[in-house]
Amino acid sequence: MTITLLFRRECLRKKDFDLKYNNGNQCGGVLSEVIFDLIRLTDDRESVTVLDIRNVFGNRCFGPFLLFPAMLEISPIGGIPGVPTAIALVIVLFSIQIALGFEYLWLPKLIERREIGAKRFRKAMEWLLPVARWTDRAIKPRLDWATKRPWLNIFALICIALAATVPLLEIIPFASTIPMAAIALFGISILSRDGVVAILAALVSIGAFYLLYSTVVIFLA
Repeated sequence: MTITLLFRRECLRKKDFDLKYNNGNQCGGVLSEVIFDLIRLTDDRESVTVLDIRNVFGNRCFGPFLLFPAMLEISPIGGIPGVPTAIALVIVLFSIQIALGFEYLWLPKLIERREIGAKRFRKAMEWLLPVARWTDRAIKPRLDWATKRPWLNIFALICIALAATVPLLEIIPFASTIPMAAIALFGISILSRDGVVAILAALVSIGAFYLLYSTVVIFLA
């Protein structure tokens, strides 16, 4: 009896969730599904850990490990001082492992235990959900050769370079959004097997490196 009640309660919760976030549809695009899973993660919790978030990604390939940290930095959470640099460090750790050909991505226990308030995290995910829905309508598998190795290794190296620009750009309000946007695009391209998005990410990367160059020139002038 108890198991039946719990099952019914879970079904009702899922139905309410779909009505609130997905207009009653139970299927979303590849990015929306990731966001939905992360929003569900905050149910009945005071906080979520980095390990909890990582476990949500499971075996979805490497894309979410680049996409989600970058999107988190672009969200309102990225406005907290020091957060962009901390997120950039996580991206560097993931990118190094991708570039080296690791199949399972590792994080230090110190980072895995870091907590984020569930309410703040949920608000950030709700803020990102419309962006994910719009992106899902625009992406599709194409030029998928550009999202596999050896290109994947090259993307990882570019992401390391992009993340390295964040500590300096963080002193300029919202400037770190540009390299993070490029990293997010690389993550989207890998997750959706969309080589066109990978090319767009490369172009945005050029813009990010030019922004860093301009910033250095201004400070040295």
